[in-house]
Amino acid sequence: MNENEKSNSEYSASNITVLEGLDAVRKRPSMYIGDVGVRGLHHLVYEVVDNSIDEALAGYADDIYVTINTDNSITVKDNGRGIPVDLHEKEQRSALEVVLTVLHAGGKFDKGSYKVSGGLHGVGVSCVNALSTDLKATISRGGEVWEQEFKIGVPQYPVRKIGTTTETGTEIWFKPDSTIFSETEYNFDTLANRLRELAFLNKGISLRLTDMRVLDDKEEPLSTKYYSDRGLAEFVEMIDAGRERLIPEAICIEGEKNGIPVEIAMQYNTSFSENLHSYVNNINTREGGTHLAGFRSGLTRTLKKYADESGMLSKLKFDIAGDDFREGMTAVISVKVMEPQFEGQTKTKLGNPEVRGAVDQAVGEMLSNYLEENPKEARMIVEKVILAATARHAARKAREMVQRKNVMSGSGLPGKLADCSDKDPVNCEIFLVEGDSAGGTAKQGRDRKFQAIMPLRGKILNVEKAMQHKIFENEEIKNIYTALGVQVGTEEDSKALNMAKLRYHKVVIMCDADIDGSHIATLILTFFFRYMKELIELGYIFIAAPPLYLVKRGTQQRYAWNDTERDAIIADLKGSGKETGVGVQRYKGLGEMNAEQLWETTMNPSNRTLRKVTIDNAADADYTFSMLMGDEVPPRRDFIEKNAKYAKIDV
Repeated sequence: MNENEKSNSEYSASNITVLEGLDAVRKRPSMYIGDVGVRGLHHLVYEVVDNSIDEALAGYADDIYVTINTDNSITVKDNGRGIPVDLHEKEQRSALEVVLTVLHAGGKFDKGSYKVSGGLHGVGVSCVNALSTDLKATISRGGEVWEQEFKIGVPQYPVRKIGTTTETGTEIWFKPDSTIFSETEYNFDTLANRLRELAFLNKGISLRLTDMRVLDDKEEPLSTKYYSDRGLAEFVEMIDAGRERLIPEAICIEGEKNGIPVEIAMQYNTSFSENLHSYVNNINTREGGTHLAGFRSGLTRTLKKYADESGMLSKLKFDIAGDDFREGMTAVISVKVMEPQFEGQTKTKLGNPEVRGAVDQAVGEMLSNYLEENPKEARMIVEKVILAATARHAARKAREMVQRKNVMSGSGLPGKLADCSDKDPVNCEIFLVEGDSAGGTAKQGRDRKFQAIMPLRGKILNVEKAMQHKIFENEEIKNIYTALGVQVGTEEDSKALNMAKLRYHKVVIMCDADIDGSHIATLILTFFFRYMKELIELGYIFIAAPPLYLVKRGTQQRYAWNDTERDAIIADLKGSGKETGVGVQRYKGLGEMNAEQLWETTMNPSNRTLRKVTIDNAADADYTFSMLMGDEVPPRRDFIEKNAKYAKIDV
């Protein structure tokens, strides 16, 4: 769209549609932003940035700046058209004030202003205003600069003109309300990950994040710019950095079908996992939906047709299944939908039926062209599919062995499992404990009513490098499946979990607080992320936090979980009496604690600290696990070099 066309495109107060007021936002903030913890705090930024992204999607902006100020307030600025400041006819106040004080008021609800818009909750900047002690909007539009300030969503004065300018755009500054949010300190990495994701999803847009709280070596604020020329292709390359590529470059699919823009990048690698990441209007649809179903059906149909016609399947003695075509694949699917319908437990599953056909058609047409034009790569992909089918056939037999009842034990449960007496999974928790010794101590120290103990011998299999049938043949992994009571694999999806008989709603990984223990915990987490992700998404996976130190002085003893706590306790005990001798015991492993100590510090629900495992960004988690546990050494070396300053060496 050229400048003349832009100027002729009407965007004024008449385009702002009002749906409802803000009354309930402060009473029930979690309904509007998810929660009032760290996630909700950062969601405020995403809502404001989404408005700027909408301007970019409409073709009016290409620069977005996000600044974390020294007081943990936030400034978001773009070079779009600027929110309209003229009088809103129905509301009889400025359109800017309407946008900032009325829920669901904005140009994105007027189909003539925006074709599509981002934002999962769709509450927009008005919700941010309601949950901020202070907010200031500065608008550059039509050669003039306007401003308006608010306190807890209440305008302090009507919009007023404060100067002239040759620029256009919107700047929103806000300070989150500490009486609403349990945490008001912003995390740079959390915001950086989201802005980087937005840059990949919207190629050609520049997003810069600046942290005024942190100065670098040159006494300048920490600042990072995200920009992508190739969009999803670069996104897939980033996710797959820890894996060995099968084909030299990502396959890119881009076009519009039935009025729905579809963009896909897919890369085959030598791993055995399927990693699909789907987005609708820049929102990560963790639960998938019709766009993901369309991708899968289009991919399976097209590849199957090509493989049949090539004659490469003629000697295969069993059928190819849908997930054989996706093994060793990383793909990002992004669609833009005018009126998305979200379903599912967390409202992140796309329900629009028309999207499935659009994505299916786009994949069919463009993938067919790719396969015809790249016969060498096409042959490598089909060979990978045949390998996956052969491995799946072997894995099916291995799965059946996992799920077959152990007649000898009668209960069908692993012999090492010390089960709890309560049979209601809601009340029950299982500890996956590193080693038989620590497992024995945990069995003595536990509450037998609701706590089960499952010792694991040594380091479990690295599932990132193993074929599926090897995973199901692994003794420790078989024991985990059997102890949890889940069944795995259907004809349609060999990794699908049937959790109808899940026996515990808390699965606690309890390893030594040393380097080996961290490695074992990472191996177990990799297994859960790749093969039982549903348990993580339901919030059932936790990591125990055993203490690092026992500090003693006379009859007094206290536990410390880090060096700072240890030093504070030593100072406190030295100052509490005439005795000067303070002893410090460093726990190298869980086995060094007796049953009473392990219960008191790590297992007793009244005292313990459990870290819940969550997936805030699936693409980042995918990259991290493949980088840490995969075959490619350079990305892991880079990670270690960057993070070595945070590590401590056990001697």
